[in-house]
Amino acid sequence: MKFLILAYGAEQDWLALDRATQDALLAQDEVLRERGSLVSAVQPSVTTVRAWDGAPHTSPEPVAPLPAPLAGFGVIEAADLEEAVRLVADTPCARAKGAVEIRPIMAMNQRAKVVA
Repeated sequence: MKFLILAYGAEQDWLALDRATQDALLAQDEVLRERGSLVSAVQPSVTTVRAWDGAPHTSPEPVAPLPAPLAGFGVIEAADLEEAVRLVADTPCARAKGAVEIRPIMAMNQRAKVVA
């Protein structure tokens, strides 16, 4: 099963960690990459697009206020949610006063069936 992981964390919390701790946490990201997972960091800037009237309108604000900024995302493969939790529990954002959100992926590169 594939899961989208959204990693939230503030740079100041990361920088407060000593180098050895940072290296240990980054090693878990490498474990995910070696498993074939997509692990990416993102810039702190954001552009939100809404086209409710058919024309795109942009704003430099996230969709919703967040306690910590989005720092990265990934797509991981795991047998179930429990394994996904174990895989991300030692990643930088999960350990450095951030959070990792896990969402099961319904479909990738194919049409999803809408369940009503």
